Amino acid sequence: MFDRQEQSEQSNPGRRAVLCVLFLLGFLVVLLRLFDLHILQAETMTKRANRQHHKTITLDSNRGAILDSQGRALALNLDVPSVYASPVSVKNPRSAAKRLSKVLELSRPALEQRLRGNREFVWVKRKIDSEYATQVEALSLPGISLLKEKQRFYPKGTLLAHVLGFAGMDSQGLEGLEAGYEQYLQGQARKVLLHRDAFGRVIIPENQQDSERLTGHTIHLTIDEVIQYMAEHALEAAVEKTRARGGSIIVMDPKTGGILAWTLRPTFDPNHVSMLSPGQWRNRAVTDPYEPGSTMKIVLAAAALDEGHVKPETLIYAGNGQMPISGTVIHDHEKASWLTFREAIQQSSNVVAAKTAMGLGKDRMYRYLREFGFGEKTGIDLPGESVGVLRKPEEWGSRTLASVAMGQEIAVTPLQLVTAVSAIANGGSLMTPFIVEHVHTTQGDNVWSRAPETRRRPIRYETAQTLTSILENVVEQGTGRAAAILGYRVAGKTGTAQKVDPKTKTYSSTKFIGSFVGFAPVEDPRFVMLVVIDEPQVPAWGAAVAAPVFREVGAQVLRHLRIPPQRGVDVQMAAVGNASTSMIDLAHVSE
Repeated sequence: MFDRQEQSEQSNPGRRAVLCVLFLLGFLVVLLRLFDLHILQAETMTKRANRQHHKTITLDSNRGAILDSQGRALALNLDVPSVYASPVSVKNPRSAAKRLSKVLELSRPALEQRLRGNREFVWVKRKIDSEYATQVEALSLPGISLLKEKQRFYPKGTLLAHVLGFAGMDSQGLEGLEAGYEQYLQGQARKVLLHRDAFGRVIIPENQQDSERLTGHTIHLTIDEVIQYMAEHALEAAVEKTRARGGSIIVMDPKTGGILAWTLRPTFDPNHVSMLSPGQWRNRAVTDPYEPGSTMKIVLAAAALDEGHVKPETLIYAGNGQMPISGTVIHDHEKASWLTFREAIQQSSNVVAAKTAMGLGKDRMYRYLREFGFGEKTGIDLPGESVGVLRKPEEWGSRTLASVAMGQEIAVTPLQLVTAVSAIANGGSLMTPFIVEHVHTTQGDNVWSRAPETRRRPIRYETAQTLTSILENVVEQGTGRAAAILGYRVAGKTGTAQKVDPKTKTYSSTKFIGSFVGFAPVEDPRFVMLVVIDEPQVPAWGAAVAAPVFREVGAQVLRHLRIPPQRGVDVQMAAVGNASTSMIDLAHVSE
């Protein structure tokens, strides 16, 4: 027995040695493995751990604001809730989809499919109303949460809608200024880091705040919100009163080319465009040309006066109201024999306009039309601008010259026309119209500014002054008397144009466009305004449907700009310009 004990004691050191070696080998293996994991594979393991516990998602950028000339917000961003899910944390996708689909009005099968799987993040429904978000929170569904996103908001609703345009779900500009100035408005996309807590739930840290450096720039417009509202209100009332198909008003500063107001009817709300078609948000005042009618006699008069072809008191035979040409007859609404050129423009004589144009010749007439910007883009900082329709002289027919003088066989956009008349108001300079005045960062640093730009001078200063005097007579004694503003000198021209019937390709006897374009005060014009009423269901003379709108808006604009009334206003003009004058009273006025 003692021998066995002695042998066991003698063998223990060997066993201990083996055990020590095995332990050391095991420790070395563990140490090598730790070295491999923490040193050699450290970067790989860190990334794997981050994928298991963190996830980065990209949220919309914070677009820059759009402000009017006085800093009033026309487009900005709001924080709105969006619903997201972490499918790995959704315990019962079928039940969750059933309850959630009722609140969010989503397809249950499609939602259930989205909630299944091992993904850590999926969108359920983005940018929802707060009441829906409250209902989602009340469900307390595992794996379903809310986060805040940026949504474009237009606080004034339909105000300036066609100019502003709108942005899409992912905060990208799609129409209007939102699209045209995307490079300035679009900020950088936000990266948000999601974390998984101890229970595997995905959470978003509350301290993930936007950095100002990621926010888009702010753009300031030339638009005056007050004048814009005046124009919107007046146009809405006029379209409703005349039961017209639509209309437009553009107000421009003739000295700079800056747009003060721009409105169209029908309109739309850029906050709700999902159910609309492109035709409803298209900015027709820059994309859709129309035949301007007698307002084009302004350009004819400018050309004839500038060329010395006529003077204001030149006598021209008006043919007792008719003139045969190319197998057709041109008519005037009032018969007259001899008229001075001033009287002819005052009465809007088609016969005298045709004779004057024929005396100028098609080449000179075409040249002045181009000089005034017709047949080319104005350069406005809005997308989708049309050049209108102006054929080259070699493509004109035997009657085209006379027709163009009366505003037929030529199509212009409202913007082209108001820009051309601004060249009369400012003494002969054709300006480039614009809407954005300057761009700055959120810190107030200037990024870009717009300076007034003169494209060219289509007529001499003296011609502009002479023509202004003639256009003032139009308002004082001629077809534009309904545009007279009590206490101020106003110059302008009426227009009534037949629309072409798309079926017969001939001029319609029932569809017209009535318009008036003018400026005030004559001695120092502060605005030029074009009013267009499309297909009014009352007597369609521009004098009856458009001139009174000019008077209403113009009077408010002058008061808003604090332009004091001038003395020496003709009593008869003031009486006609009284706001009580009705469209029925003016229906007999010809143009």
